[in-house]
Amino acid sequence: MRVALIQLTSGDEVSSNVAVVCAYIREAATAGATFVSTPETTHLMEMNRKKVLEKASFEDDDEGLNAFRALALELGIWLHIGSLIIKVAADKLANRSFILSPNGDIATRYDKAHLFDVELGGGESYRESALYQPGDTLSVVDVGGVPVGLSVCYDLRFPYLYRDLAQAGARVLLVPSAFTQPTGAAHWHVLLRARAIETGCFVLAAAQSGLHDTGRRTYGHSLAIDPWGTIIADAGEEAGLTIVDLDLAMIDKVRQKIPSLQHDRAVSVKP
Repeated sequence: MRVALIQLTSGDEVSSNVAVVCAYIREAATAGATFVSTPETTHLMEMNRKKVLEKASFEDDDEGLNAFRALALELGIWLHIGSLIIKVAADKLANRSFILSPNGDIATRYDKAHLFDVELGGGESYRESALYQPGDTLSVVDVGGVPVGLSVCYDLRFPYLYRDLAQAGARVLLVPSAFTQPTGAAHWHVLLRARAIETGCFVLAAAQSGLHDTGRRTYGHSLAIDPWGTIIADAGEEAGLTIVDLDLAMIDKVRQKIPSLQHDRAVSVKP
C-alpha cells in the first residue's frame, strides 16, 4: 500500500488552502500513492470565534470538500481529509474527518471526540468546547481492502479509543493533527509509537507545521509508524509530501509475536 502524508502550514483563507492541498494531492497521485492523508483543519486555520463562524460552511456547501471529492474521482484514489471545520449550526462547528473513495463518494465521516480545553502557560490556551461539538461514534472503514480507523489530534491521548478501533478490525490508524510546539516536542513521537505498539497497527499521522497566519505555531513531524513501533517516515518541519510504502503483511507477523489484542479482559477497580 503506497500512501502519502501531506504536511501543511494552512492559512486563514479557505480557497488558498484548498489550492495548495489539491496540488499536493495531484503530486502524490503522480508518485503512485493510492491513499493520501492530510492534517487536521486542512483548509482553515482560524482561531477567532467570529471569523471562523463566518468562514466555515455546512457540509453540502463546503468548497474544500466538494473540490476534494471531485479530485478523488478524477485521480481514482482514496483520500483522507484529516479534518475540515464544518458548520453544524449557526453557532456550532464540528472538527470532521472524511474518507473519500475513488468514486468521489464519502465513505465515512468522523467528528473529533475529545476536545482540547487547556491552559499551556505563557498566554497560550485553547477552548475547543466553546465552539465545537464533540463526536460520539468511532469509525472503521474499508480502504481498498484495508480496515482503517479514524481519530483526530487530541484523541491521541486516549488509548482506549485506539484499542477499540483495533478490536473493531482496524489495521491502520489515522491521527491527523495540529499539535502545538510544546506538546509536540514533549509527547508527539512517543504517543504515536505507543498507539502502534499497543494495537499492532500501522499509524499514519499527517500534521500541520510552522507559523500560521493567526500566529499559532504547530509542531509538524508527520509520521508513519509500523506495527512494531518503528518510525518509518518523519516529515520534519517543512510543508510538503512524504511517500511511504506499507508492508501490510507485517501486521499479522507482529500480532503473532505480541498477541495482546487476543488477551483483553474486562477487569474492575475495587473501591
